[in-house]
Amino acid sequence: MKPYRKSEAAIAALTPEQYRVTQQSGTERPGTGEYLGNREPGIYVDVVSGEPLFASADKFDSGCGWPSFTKPIEPAHVTESRDLSHGMARIEVRSVHGDSHLGHVFTDGPKDRGGSRYCINSAALRFIHRDDMEAQGYGEYLDQVEDA
Repeated sequence: MKPYRKSEAAIAALTPEQYRVTQQSGTERPGTGEYLGNREPGIYVDVVSGEPLFASADKFDSGCGWPSFTKPIEPAHVTESRDLSHGMARIEVRSVHGDSHLGHVFTDGPKDRGGSRYCINSAALRFIHRDDMEAQGYGEYLDQVEDA
């Protein structure tokens, strides 16, 4: 397994929006994220650490304005904690190795796929197309994107 970690170089390479979202627990405006309408097969990795987070096969259109997924591709790479900010009780989702704020998870997802809706900021993600996964070291996840 690749070593996934947060580094000063990775932080320095972030756009202002990526920095605001991942490092300052920001939220991109609904409907503006780069990956909201992405229907290509592949995986989504942490923009900071590169750790695999979500697969295209688990992405669905929730209508919420952010990319939504039914589950993480690698549950060990995602932490969930209570978030009481902005006068709401929510469950925040962060990457383990990158410690990036990703978004929130809700219980109103597709019931036939577990009921979870991981509502994730595009700014926290980097998409790797199925055709590039092997070359970029993510070949072990190819079986999770074939049905996208």
